Amino acid sequence: MRGGCRCGRLGNLDQWTVETMHTRRIHILGASGSGTTTLGRVLAGEMAVPHHDTDDYFWLPTDPPFTEKRPEADRLRLMTELFTPRAAWVLSGSLVGWGDPLIPLFDLVVFLQTPAATRLARLRDREVLRYGQAAVGSGGTHHEATEGFLNWAAGYDGGGLEGRSLRRHEEWLAGLPCPAVRLDGSRPIPELVASLLGAATRAAFDDSPGSGC
Repeated sequence: MRGGCRCGRLGNLDQWTVETMHTRRIHILGASGSGTTTLGRVLAGEMAVPHHDTDDYFWLPTDPPFTEKRPEADRLRLMTELFTPRAAWVLSGSLVGWGDPLIPLFDLVVFLQTPAATRLARLRDREVLRYGQAAVGSGGTHHEATEGFLNWAAGYDGGGLEGRSLRRHEEWLAGLPCPAVRLDGSRPIPELVASLLGAATRAAFDDSPGSGC
């Protein structure tokens, strides 16, 4: 462990030293709608490193999307072929339950926590943008699927260990061998990026590639 990190203990960014923040491989996770993909994309742009999202590997390309899962072994194989051996990247999304072989690669894990009302509003807006208001609204062709998805997402905070839930994420975070920080996903993205790219962090990015958890 570097910089006095304590395995599985979430902290704030000001707790980590410059040595701790020698960080180039970052994983951002949270509930659906918490903002992991947006933060990951913007942060990667600021760092000038590739951004990847677990959904691109978890799901097979289908029309409509997100209906058929890619076999677990194929997900990990693709990720290994496309980016994980590289020295620098940002990976957003959740891989709890299937992506444990990637854990040793992480230099920093960012856990976004966002109020349920904010998450659900974002998700509904996203569904409208993707399928159109007519399809998502009552009687629409995608209404039932949208409501089912939102009901699933609403269960995150009180869910058990069998699915994507706060409890399961907290348990997974507790076992990490690398630094992990908790951020408020309701804050504006520029503020979150600024928090992650403070003076100490920028110095670490400039001076040293990550060396794993």
